[in-house]
Amino acid sequence: MSERILPEDALEEKFITASGPGGQNVNKVASAVQLRAHVFRLGLSPESYRRLKAIAGSRLTQDGVLIIQAQRFRTQEANREDARARLIAMLDKADEREARRIKTKPSKAAKARRVDAKKVRSGVKAGRGKVSLD
Repeated sequence: MSERILPEDALEEKFITASGPGGQNVNKVASAVQLRAHVFRLGLSPESYRRLKAIAGSRLTQDGVLIIQAQRFRTQEANREDARARLIAMLDKADEREARRIKTKPSKAAKARRVDAKKVRSGVKAGRGKVSLD
């Protein structure tokens, strides 16, 4: 995990009741966190923003708010840290650049081998035709 610092004015946290197992405690305590990050305030480059849109999918709203819900742990603080860690991981992944593809060309020998193999296969298939009795 990188040492990225998230601007506090770009984040909103809302604590909600978690779903799933946990007995009656789940109904009483708002331990899950919904982290809303305003992406335009994070200062991403256009390329990073484009990649983040692809990574986030439906978690990114039309007005540029990335919503991360964390409810893995039983305490607010642990879920809060988990949500922030997941946001940082997403941003780090969005900052990674794809490796450039280097175009390659087959050699003349490779082309010749391919054509020879096609001729052999063509001969095999031609031999499967109907036999005419002249």
